[in-house]
Amino acid sequence: MGKSKKSKARGAAGDDLLDSSDADSVGSSSTALSDLSISYATENVNSHEFVLDKYIDSLYEKRGATREAALAALVDAFESFMLDDLVENKYATLLSLFNTSIKKGSTKEACLASRAIGLLSITLGAGSSSHETMVESHPQLSRVLQTWSDASKMISALDCLAIVTFVGATDLAETELSLKAMWDVIHPKSGSNVGTVRKPKPPVLAAALSAWTFLLTTIGSWRINTDSWKEPIAFLSTLLGAEDRAVRMAAGEALALCFELNLLDVSACEDDDDTGVAGSSKSKLFLDMQALKAKISGLASNLSAEAGGKGADKKNLSDQRDLFQRILDFVKYGECPEESLKIAGKRDVLRVSSWSELIQLNFFKHFLGRGFLKHVKDNGLLQDIFSIKTDKAETLSSSDKKIFRSGEEKGRALKLNKDRRQAQERKNVALLNE
Repeated sequence: MGKSKKSKARGAAGDDLLDSSDADSVGSSSTALSDLSISYATENVNSHEFVLDKYIDSLYEKRGATREAALAALVDAFESFMLDDLVENKYATLLSLFNTSIKKGSTKEACLASRAIGLLSITLGAGSSSHETMVESHPQLSRVLQTWSDASKMISALDCLAIVTFVGATDLAETELSLKAMWDVIHPKSGSNVGTVRKPKPPVLAAALSAWTFLLTTIGSWRINTDSWKEPIAFLSTLLGAEDRAVRMAAGEALALCFELNLLDVSACEDDDDTGVAGSSKSKLFLDMQALKAKISGLASNLSAEAGGKGADKKNLSDQRDLFQRILDFVKYGECPEESLKIAGKRDVLRVSSWSELIQLNFFKHFLGRGFLKHVKDNGLLQDIFSIKTDKAETLSSSDKKIFRSGEEKGRALKLNKDRRQAQERKNVALLNE
């Protein structure tokens, strides 16, 4: 599917083509990106496909350096252009090759392939193709996390798993499967490998927390059993005392989201029968959660005023103080974080006003890197997630409007954000009535 004749011939050889040998590559990613830029300048679809097929052909090569260069070029292309029309009939081929690179390639190749899968999912947008992308890539990504591979490989797998599940999951069960894979990295004692307890390195732990929190933003409209969240929230609170500042901040964002989703609020449960918590057990849960709230508030207060000390990184310290002051304001007074980002023109502004939206914004900015503004301007998925309306949408031709996915495909993302806004509005009304 989507292969050239040359690709199909190579495909017959299968996985035997992959080894760790190094040699000449297809050229630098900047040269490859230039090729695609030229093809777009000509506005010739055939030339676009020719360049893309050249990269795909290179992924069948035996030499590891050649495949790495092709992956780097594809990553650059996904970041810099909207390739939805071009990959529509090639995504299955690309996905298969990317998964093979994760499974059998070098660490560098696996990291590039993980990133490419995430970018492919964002390019495809919500729908059956991105769901297939999630289903097919989940086993390989989970295996990377379960085997505790190289730190950079694990971080890439965590980011990718978060993105493909966010875009492609269609129900709570699929989301929970990815959340569990991430939590087993965050808190290994709760995982399946209890025989040998491993401790993640700070960069891996921070990445796992960020990925888990980002994905947790999608469960806002599903009914939550508060009792099942007591232990995870208690563990997250211990991470506020971690030595690594990035870990403390990632744990703080996770806890802020838990507050926003009312995961510490026993009264948010509809009744005893729904939650499975009855009588005195519910009273104990209420007291436990109140104690946790007080503990988290105290730690957040301390971190918002932490002294620098000799040799402290002033920029990161300032970021930490700002974050935990925001968390404290939210926990105590219900003040939601607000940010705005100018996209293009005078009226195109992206605004967020909740922890869920802010976490989503920051994660997409982190994952897309320099391609964020391009995608937020031209990618229908991001425009629907952040409720962005641009003048461009009204003037597109019928063929160009393919980047603005159907309302049915985007229904899940829109519903989630609407639910979040309504929940926050209800909470604000409750606070005013107190």
